[in-house]
Amino acid sequence: MNSFDGDTAEPGAEPEPDRFLLPVADGERVTVMLAAFEGWNDAGEAASDSLRYLNKLWGGKKVASIDADEYYDFQFTRPTVRRNAAGERKIKWPSTRIYKASAPNSNVDVIFVQGTEPSYKWRAYTAELLVHAEALKVDYVVLVGALLADVPHSRPIPVSTSSDDAPLRERLDLEASQYEGPVGIVGVLSEVSLLAGIPTVSLWAAVPHYVAQAPSPKAQLALLHRIEELLQVPLDTHELAEESDAWERGVDELATEDPEIAAYVRQLEEAKDTADLPEASGESIAREFERYLKRRGQDRP
Repeated sequence: MNSFDGDTAEPGAEPEPDRFLLPVADGERVTVMLAAFEGWNDAGEAASDSLRYLNKLWGGKKVASIDADEYYDFQFTRPTVRRNAAGERKIKWPSTRIYKASAPNSNVDVIFVQGTEPSYKWRAYTAELLVHAEALKVDYVVLVGALLADVPHSRPIPVSTSSDDAPLRERLDLEASQYEGPVGIVGVLSEVSLLAGIPTVSLWAAVPHYVAQAPSPKAQLALLHRIEELLQVPLDTHELAEESDAWERGVDELATEDPEIAAYVRQLEEAKDTADLPEASGESIAREFERYLKRRGQDRP
């Protein structure tokens, strides 16, 4: 809902294409739920780390949580013991935490859902999340995930965007997901959110499977760039961009030490470059330039 740039919707006007958030009247606010879950849906912990980064950046405050005892198998998702600032040992239990933040210089409020994929009662769990969404007046849901894929670390990390909401797909010019098979809690929450009438999209970053261990800052950065585009709110990702560059250089060095890995990476690079060649990447260049202009405008006094 892009009234953060001063636009308002005129009566009877058609929604602008390629906009996730529809315009609202001046003075009104829009609430977007961003959700990511550690575990099966979170290769390289890229999805959960991207939301942790954004939550910290915007100073999110905890507003709710979901009781762990109802939904987790503690032999599978074990609690951990840590020392606090006073040196006392405290047990930290798995949980789902809900935070609220306001995107700077915009009319967008964000609800962050961060936790581990539950072990039990997925339908009850997602229903409880939607109760919180209703109480927090959520207008849109963005589900964030990461998967392992045959992609090279040295090229831009692909982020797919999909939705089972037909009007939303048409407005954003998206394709319906063709995936069939086992799903994680992200897929279940997507269906339940749509049944509740909340426009919902899913973002999935493709993490190179040969560097699957966390962290995966380049995939984090790719997800944050896509969130930035959806919300139309400039993000300060300079620190993460430096981590991403360092990560890529580190993987380059490791690959050169193993001839088989180096040959495999070259094969993936050639396949990726060949697939991208017909597009001439004009659209991606234009998108990056638009992002640069918005950041530049945000930095001006």
